[in-house]
Amino acid sequence: MRPIRAACLGTATALVSLLACAPVASAATDTGSAPAEGQHRVITLIGRLAQQTRFPINPGGAPAQGDRTVFRSVLFDQDDKEVGETGGTCVTTRVENGGAEECVVTYNLPGGQLSVQGMLFGILNPGPPPSFDNGITGGTGEFARARGSVHADTIAPGTRRFTIDLDC
Repeated sequence: MRPIRAACLGTATALVSLLACAPVASAATDTGSAPAEGQHRVITLIGRLAQQTRFPINPGGAPAQGDRTVFRSVLFDQDDKEVGETGGTCVTTRVENGGAEECVVTYNLPGGQLSVQGMLFGILNPGPPPSFDNGITGGTGEFARARGSVHADTIAPGTRRFTIDLDC
């Protein structure tokens, strides 16, 4: 059985957290007004794992293709103010060469939601969960036209930094 790890904070995936083209300065590292359409914005958020449940194909046995993880994380801005949450699922697609998972994640933020999807590699390697990059696949509300990517780094046990590279 795999050790309990925060492999999917926000994916993740999934991820990802964002304040697309809307002026919600409290959740972003930048404090200027919202960019005009067609512009670029970078947002940094911290995700703290709140819940994680694993559903192994072989309970008590070795990791297997099809193992599933469901998670929820609380999102904070750089001033440690809570700005939303993220949740998603990851499915193991490979157990050789360090393993891999495909994750689908939704970020709930003021003004709407962001959808993010992508792969995490090295999930079965010892040590902290690896960094990953996932793509923004869509959104709702103020994020309805959002595109871009999310980069996640593990910065402490159960804690990830999400850097959202957003095109409006």
